[in-house]
Amino acid sequence: MKIHEYQAKEILGKHNVRVPFGVVIDKIEDASKAYDEVARFSKIVVVKAQIHAGGRGKGGGVKVTQTKNDAMAAAESILGMQLVTHQTGPEGKKVLKVYFEQGLQIEKEYYISILLDRSTKKTILMASKEGGMEIEEVAEKEPEKIIKIEVDPGIGIQPAQARELAYRLDLPKDALKSAMTFFTSLYKAYIEEDCSLLEINPLILTKDNEIIAGDCKITLDENAGFRHPDSQAYRDKTEEDPLELKASEYSLNYVKLDGNIGCMVNGAGLAMATMDVIKYAGAEPANFLDVGGGANVNTVKNGFEIILSDPNVKAIFVNIFGGIVRCDRVAQGIVEAAKSVNIKVPLMVRLKGTNAEEGKKILNASGLTIIVADELTDAIEKIPQLIK
Repeated sequence: MKIHEYQAKEILGKHNVRVPFGVVIDKIEDASKAYDEVARFSKIVVVKAQIHAGGRGKGGGVKVTQTKNDAMAAAESILGMQLVTHQTGPEGKKVLKVYFEQGLQIEKEYYISILLDRSTKKTILMASKEGGMEIEEVAEKEPEKIIKIEVDPGIGIQPAQARELAYRLDLPKDALKSAMTFFTSLYKAYIEEDCSLLEINPLILTKDNEIIAGDCKITLDENAGFRHPDSQAYRDKTEEDPLELKASEYSLNYVKLDGNIGCMVNGAGLAMATMDVIKYAGAEPANFLDVGGGANVNTVKNGFEIILSDPNVKAIFVNIFGGIVRCDRVAQGIVEAAKSVNIKVPLMVRLKGTNAEEGKKILNASGLTIIVADELTDAIEKIPQLIK
């Protein structure tokens, strides 16, 4: 689950990670009071758009102000704007919240993130002296500038590792104590909050040698949500794709993509393979949709409704492997759901596994216009028919 910057900094604050003081608003009438609260700490006030995307500054969503009039004008221009960044796509995102934040006397900017490296089964602290830049660009053009510290999650970050990171970033000696405390607390926040990503860009060294989080991006692992019931309060449904939000209400795993062939599959691995098959056949998947192991009339019907809500969908490919679920029951569910949903685009179904032959007979006898595929190679040959 992605959360806003102001929420991420609230989490960091709970774990004694230093962050600038800030106040969030969602109504322009509250801007004056928010400014006054922040201005107690600094004459420089930064006005920031709050959306689930990076690159806000380049898109005009971050303004550094020196006076109250400038801050009010910045808030008025940002709140309600359709902010376009390299992560939002050309449609952009509407800004519904603005964050007034204490400005800092910046000496230098760095980068740091914490994430899981599945290949080593360890937590990675990744850092760079090139703060404020796109880390992907640094990694691609100057990979030697990326610093990585591996942390065994069974032991946790050690003082020597925090010290090593500080030295490799060439931080001033007077900043080492602040940095080590910061890195240790940051790791603690990542672990205790069950984050899948924690990123700070820029990580700021102030002129008085303090280390502070200038920005913060946190993604919470929703699989660990049962341990953090309060974290649901961070969820902002206005930032989520409407179809993905609707799918979650049906307990469907759905991710919208940019293609034209809708996919309905059971199992994430098969879903990935299905999308590969579609691309191999020269088409593009319109979505990732995993109906799980309990595919029935309702899940199939809801899946069809979600897929068909995307106007880009020109055909649907249902690819089911019958392990726990029986293919004949899935086939019956497809027939009943197709009749009630009124599918007006070509539909291809591949059933494999338990009772697959019985399922194919049900599909062929349904009277519906369904293209039945036997193998994935067969599906590859028939996918161009769906497009046409």
